Amino acid sequence: MSSMESWDVIVIGAGPAGLAAALAAHGAGARVCIVEREVRPGGILKQCIHDGFGLVRFEQKLSGPEYAWHDIRAVRDAGIQLYTDTFLLQLEREEGFVLTLQNKERAVFQLKARALVAATGCRERTSRQVFIYGQRPAGVYTAGTVQRLINIQGYLPGRRCVILGSGDIGLIMARRLTLEGAEVVGVYEIKAEPSGLSRNIVQCLEDYNIPLHLAQTVTAVHGSERVEGVSICRVGPDLRPIPGTEEYIPCDTLILSVGLIPENDILRPLGVELDRRTGGPRVDQRLHSNVPGLFSCGNALHVNDLVDYVSESGETAGKAAAEFALGGRKTPQRVPLLARGNIQYVVPQYLDLEHNAPAVIYFRGECTLSRVEMHLLSGEKVLMRRRYAVIRPPEMERVVLNPAELTESNEIIISLGG
Repeated sequence: MSSMESWDVIVIGAGPAGLAAALAAHGAGARVCIVEREVRPGGILKQCIHDGFGLVRFEQKLSGPEYAWHDIRAVRDAGIQLYTDTFLLQLEREEGFVLTLQNKERAVFQLKARALVAATGCRERTSRQVFIYGQRPAGVYTAGTVQRLINIQGYLPGRRCVILGSGDIGLIMARRLTLEGAEVVGVYEIKAEPSGLSRNIVQCLEDYNIPLHLAQTVTAVHGSERVEGVSICRVGPDLRPIPGTEEYIPCDTLILSVGLIPENDILRPLGVELDRRTGGPRVDQRLHSNVPGLFSCGNALHVNDLVDYVSESGETAGKAAAEFALGGRKTPQRVPLLARGNIQYVVPQYLDLEHNAPAVIYFRGECTLSRVEMHLLSGEKVLMRRRYAVIRPPEMERVVLNPAELTESNEIIISLGG
């Protein structure tokens, strides 16, 4: 094994969060490198050929590859070291972080850094994780796999498709499959309301007369060699199938759009504290975890609805990691930020009372609410109050808290109410 290289900051992942983090760390004066397991940087954006990216960050309507190219070009212009087609074999904490890596050029080698940014993104839930009965015939795909097959490899996965789940990728692929000549029989969502953004419901389903069936799910897949059909069943308020409501739908393809899981398995050996609601590390407003020097951002932290916010969190984590690595280490004075009253989750989960930069707070409602008010409380003091015409779970909300408003408190509470 060759001698170990030392860096101030190492970023794991070259998707939008990782690229933004590396640029921010470099801009703050740190020596930074990026480790990416795929051959090309850009993350999931490489296969997202639809537009709608960059409206917040670049004030332009860009496709996924166009959005990614802005940061890829900036990383190359800055001369930031980018290890692609490189796999992380082991991650250890030892006076910083030691990464054991493997690629075809250097075989097995090690890198060391004072600070680490985890920008590892998320993965899709599979049929086994949602407990669909049946064998394992060809024709069952996740929505992201179908997106890659069509947009990158040029394959049409099927001719008559059923989509389970109304997540945004599934909605976008319903439109894409229709445009490529396949028939989308319908989109079936187990919940009583859609999981995707309202604009995607309109643009991807309603505009193409693709039916959306709420409170229904797939209970069985039929076929041995290839999918021949699926059983659909209505569900009750407890999300359990209602006996006697089964319906057989002939199809050759089942596409799953049933949720995303932040990818944090590699961090577990470090003792990182994970939030059971988000699936990502519990962090403060600088996106610093409970492990000193470990920062998290993007969809590895929590699943975002806009790539612009993914990049924003990358910039926050990258700058904070550089400050930590270059000597700005100190014990934070953290208080918990707790979600109460119709809030599904909040990020960050802690606020550092001594940090003087604005705190960006993201949250999601637990259910659709109309004419609702958000309260941010520190003891008896109201730090922020904001009214919303409507709150929907698929649409993440973002507020910025002035640090001057923070006061000595044991906890800060964010809640939604009438």
